[in-house]
Amino acid sequence: MSIIPVIDLLGGQVVRGVRGDRVAYQPIESALCRSSDPRVVARVLCEYTASRVLYLADLDALLGRAPQVDRVTELLEGIPDVQLWLDAGFRDRASADAWLAVLGSAAARVEPVFGSESLASRWAFEQCFAEGASGLLSLDRRGSQPLDASGCWELPSLWPRKLIVMTLDRVGADLGPDLQTLAEVRQRAPEGTTFIGAGGIRHAADLAAARGAGADAWLVASALHDLKLPRAA
Repeated sequence: MSIIPVIDLLGGQVVRGVRGDRVAYQPIESALCRSSDPRVVARVLCEYTASRVLYLADLDALLGRAPQVDRVTELLEGIPDVQLWLDAGFRDRASADAWLAVLGSAAARVEPVFGSESLASRWAFEQCFAEGASGLLSLDRRGSQPLDASGCWELPSLWPRKLIVMTLDRVGADLGPDLQTLAEVRQRAPEGTTFIGAGGIRHAADLAAARGAGADAWLVASALHDLKLPRAA
């Protein structure tokens, strides 16, 4: 199972995500590196995990502020061999395409993440992956409550082949992964779907349990910064 390192970017700095309470996030304090500069943190995380994929959440955009296009562009320049999964609160396909257009040639290495918490409507969701358009769907929930204004949780026939299962209150909370929700999504998803979990990983045993539950990859941040997972061979 793959580890996908995560950067939460707020006000130009990498911050530590805790339970999805974004306005309260603080600049990262990491045992891996003594910096909150996204270019530094991205390089260190990708080297530590031997990952060619990085997940980035533009928290400014998710909070309704101006997107951090310049910082994301700088980050992409600093990790030229890495693909970026970008969650910037996209409300529909048009908003994602506009974001990618600003990135120029670097956009070829960026896949948009459409979060169920952000999608504006069912119509917007239906357009996101029409005719095989690229991107990932993040099925977001807080506790037992799906965050789903578009109704995409109830439309598995329209799900793309890459699904993130995100339990926000498990993020950075040292509570363990939400394997029950992962199992429920796997039962409903089309055959051939890749499942990426998010939130709750504390140590290697959690990763093993997630792999046993059918996860193909997991988004991880805090356990890496706290050196609770070993460096990739």
